[in-house]
Amino acid sequence: MVHVTEDVFATAAVDPFTKQTGPIRRFTLSNDEQMSVQILTLGATISSIKVPDAKGQVEDVTLGFDDLAGYQGENNPYMGATIGRVCNRIANGKFQLDGQAIEVSRNRGTFQLHGGFVGFDKAHWKVLEVLPNGVSMTHTNPDGHEGYPGEVRATVTFTLTEDNCLHVRMDASTSKTTPVNLTNHSYFNLAGHKAGRKGLYEHNISINAYGITETDNESIPTGKILPVDGGKFDLRLISNLGERLEQLQPALGYDDNFCVQFEPPQSFANVARVTHPPSGRWLEIASNQPGVQFYTSNFLPDTAKGESALAGKAGAAYAKHGAFCLETQKFPDSVNHANFPSTILRPEEKYHHEVIYKFGRQR
Repeated sequence: MVHVTEDVFATAAVDPFTKQTGPIRRFTLSNDEQMSVQILTLGATISSIKVPDAKGQVEDVTLGFDDLAGYQGENNPYMGATIGRVCNRIANGKFQLDGQAIEVSRNRGTFQLHGGFVGFDKAHWKVLEVLPNGVSMTHTNPDGHEGYPGEVRATVTFTLTEDNCLHVRMDASTSKTTPVNLTNHSYFNLAGHKAGRKGLYEHNISINAYGITETDNESIPTGKILPVDGGKFDLRLISNLGERLEQLQPALGYDDNFCVQFEPPQSFANVARVTHPPSGRWLEIASNQPGVQFYTSNFLPDTAKGESALAGKAGAAYAKHGAFCLETQKFPDSVNHANFPSTILRPEEKYHHEVIYKFGRQR
């Protein structure tokens, strides 16, 4: 049986969209298999996922913060948040839309990342409904925000099953034609959120992908799709992540969009499987999206170079290669590449994105 409880994560937070002050609500979904998930209305954020290991020891396997200051801090790398209106990168903050030149904000120098300066991750999402096994939240993004045309109404629904599946459903509609590409930006470490680089390097991973989108030195797609066959991005067979990261040097790590292999006529695909043999925990991800950004926390502080670790929840010190992300999505910068799956949403259409995170353990 799944249980849903609610408490207050922060009593007084200012919504950057409405400028109103109000509480940040937190919902805890739990089942009888020792799994629990916590969701914040700030950014429709997954702030905690606790699951047992092979011996029944429960650990939190997602990175996050204890308080509002952590999530609102300038060093928060979108931990656990719902990202929009367009996740990932838009080259030069420009694109053509039905023959019209559109310019959006550029919050990363020459390009836009994850929706701009004030993306969906910073919104205070309104609770639509508390479900028997989850919660549904909505955010209305104003016409013209960050340069995007159209008012977009987005809904995210989080539900937990009795067999340790976290379902995330992202839906959106728009008043004007506009790009929409949402994702969840959870940082995972199946050894436990405090386990850092050592724990991450113990993981094994496989990604069901036929290719990657080639990128330049700012991770902007060139438009080419490169087959993964036999190369350093071929993760179709499960392999040790630590060894793979060492093979990538001098590159910082993985930060790449993998093109997911679907089996027609299926609209859902198994995206990835990650295991942590020392604890026995595993994670499988399935989605209806054509891409997944595999990111190994390359831009968390590099303590080997003297940078100070990022202070996380429960006294954690987060640093480079301390977690991985698998962000299901349409391809980055799709607005500038006609050969990529389209992110354009029209008023008569509905955006629908589903992703399932299934957790388990060796017994």
